[in-house]
Amino acid sequence: MQSDDAMDYTMRYRSPFGEMVMASDGKALVGLWFVGQKYFASTLAPQHLERADLPVFDDTRRWLDIYFEGKAPDFTPSLNLRASAFRRDVWQRLLSVPFGQTITYGEIARQIAIKNGVQSVSPQAVGGAVGHNPISLIVPCHRVVGAGGALTGYAAGVDIKRRLLQMEQQL
Repeated sequence: MQSDDAMDYTMRYRSPFGEMVMASDGKALVGLWFVGQKYFASTLAPQHLERADLPVFDDTRRWLDIYFEGKAPDFTPSLNLRASAFRRDVWQRLLSVPFGQTITYGEIARQIAIKNGVQSVSPQAVGGAVGHNPISLIVPCHRVVGAGGALTGYAAGVDIKRRLLQMEQQL
């Protein structure tokens, strides 16, 4: 949790799919959203400043530039995943889904159940965590599909999800 004197910073990025806002706690990325997407700025501190001179923003811009060239970046900017342990676990699993591949909600649920030694985890609970992912693209929630590869919801819209997967040559 943030202390009372903690400050977040934001910076805008113009992507081929629309304007994005990145957010940082000064050291790590805490958010990356398409402007207007569902849950926009959900992990951003109410008081924040626009600032372009943070190393994590330089890394994030570089990552996004490579990604939007249709290539898989070979690094990940520093991340601070602000959420419950369950959501962080889901998002960590998303980080392991390679560029150009997809995974189902059910498969993520099975992986988490095995890791935690429980019989099952609800795919719907996984879907809720995926849908609230605050770091679009870098934590690749767009690579999660429904059973049989069905394109399901995406906070920035199914059309953008389809275009991202096409760019990654999955459709």
